[in-house]
Amino acid sequence: MKLSSQEAEIFIPDQKGADEAIGRTTHMAIGAHPDDLEIMAPNLILDCYGRADRWFCGVVTTNGAGSPRSLIYADYSDEEMARVRRGEQKKAAVVGEYGALVMLNYTSAQVKDPAAADTKDDLKNLIAAAKPTVLGTHNLADKHATHVATAVRTIQALRELPNDALPEKVYGFEVWRGLDWMLDEEAVTFDVSVRDNVSAALVSLYDSQISGGKRYDLATMGRRRERATYLASHGTDESALLALAMDLTPLVRDPALDMAAYVTGTIERFRESVAKNIRAAQ
Repeated sequence: MKLSSQEAEIFIPDQKGADEAIGRTTHMAIGAHPDDLEIMAPNLILDCYGRADRWFCGVVTTNGAGSPRSLIYADYSDEEMARVRRGEQKKAAVVGEYGALVMLNYTSAQVKDPAAADTKDDLKNLIAAAKPTVLGTHNLADKHATHVATAVRTIQALRELPNDALPEKVYGFEVWRGLDWMLDEEAVTFDVSVRDNVSAALVSLYDSQISGGKRYDLATMGRRRERATYLASHGTDESALLALAMDLTPLVRDPALDMAAYVTGTIERFRESVAKNIRAAQ
């Protein structure tokens, strides 16, 4: 497995060879920063946890050097922060029993640059080698520019692969913008109630972010519980924790579909639903 950046790193918790470890992948998630995988894709991680027939491969596109910091991390340089975050991501891979972890270690500027092909090419090669059945990335309505760029690079990579190398399903998950505004029939829900101790442990491993001033651990688990309770107004809770996603599969299967139009169409249908309810009450 060759990657473009000399800074890239492949970490295999059970010490298999990289080709073997990536080749056994059934579930893959591609996130922008260390900790994004654990926040956005608990269903993909938990589906593989403790299984010998399913393996999760996590891919992180950036080095996370520009994250906010305080307390003991207040004086850390970007290089020091990137090193800490790589270590935390590796801990999560061990605790979550990942089949493989690939850290491309690009800067955010490199990932966001439309003229730079390295990120897309790396993702294309990784997906082709892994051949996951299901793949997750950020949703295209996320408000973090690097998250959106990572999702776009992922879709671009998938569009360059032959049909027999494509996942059956591709999802865009929540991080820096929730998806509870989507119409119920369009949002994809995943029950992540089982092994909530594991998923809570995973998001709690990022001390550089939590002690550094962002309580992602509490916010992430709270969001999942909120999703389960507020999903339906006229029914009792059917699960304790839910994760939401946007179905990105049509964008991969039909390269002619415009990414922006696909998402704004979803927003327009939400707008019409809101307007319809108001008109009905007037």
